[in-house]
Amino acid sequence: MKPNRFALAATTNDLTQEEHVRDVADIIEFRMDKAEDPIRQLSNYDGELSILATNRAQWFGGQAHDTGRLDKLFAASKFDAVEMVDIELETARGSDWVLDDFRKNDVEKIISFHAFEDTPDLDTLNAIFEQCARFGDIAKVATYAEDYSDSLRMLEAVNTATKDGMRVAGISMGEIGSHTRVVAPLYGSKLGYAPLGSDTNEYAPGQISIHTLASMISTLNATDEELAKTPSAAEDFVQAQRRARME
Repeated sequence: MKPNRFALAATTNDLTQEEHVRDVADIIEFRMDKAEDPIRQLSNYDGELSILATNRAQWFGGQAHDTGRLDKLFAASKFDAVEMVDIELETARGSDWVLDDFRKNDVEKIISFHAFEDTPDLDTLNAIFEQCARFGDIAKVATYAEDYSDSLRMLEAVNTATKDGMRVAGISMGEIGSHTRVVAPLYGSKLGYAPLGSDTNEYAPGQISIHTLASMISTLNATDEELAKTPSAAEDFVQAQRRARME
């Protein structure tokens, strides 16, 4: 993943689906905790996209049991296709020795924080981004938006962290916050997440399917000249927003 460019991750628990997202995704987020025999899947993987391995704990919305969870993630990090791993901030705080082990496997570390019920105040958000960045290469913070002011607060925190030189990913979860997945790159967010349209798994509330999100981001970032050459782009954007609300 290039340090200063936004990357879109296609979230899946089935690596054979990689071929269906090569046209829009930059990397695959492989949800090991929701996958069947994840290590075997990694052994058989011959896709073109690099992998971000996530083995989310049950206490943070995933399905992985604590016993052996980090061992499986460490085993995944040894595969050449795995470029990044996701480690929760709480895990990094309590087991910082783990970070050194992953560093030896030459993978980038995303240190993530999730709040599934609310969004902290701005000072707290800024502090969380700083803590995540201190332990890893990319600081990912995802919080639940109860109203639009929560989403604005997240975008402001992303903008501040980016100006301070951090590589960050900021997401407001839930229906109210879903638009932040589209506009966050404008504020400096370096990583976005989206599932396949055919995937029925619930990875995070408010997610937009990969092809829809890619289209929306592309249209938002298009120049006036590019939009003039493709008059339907604005209508495509509106239709994509409508589809996102229905998903």
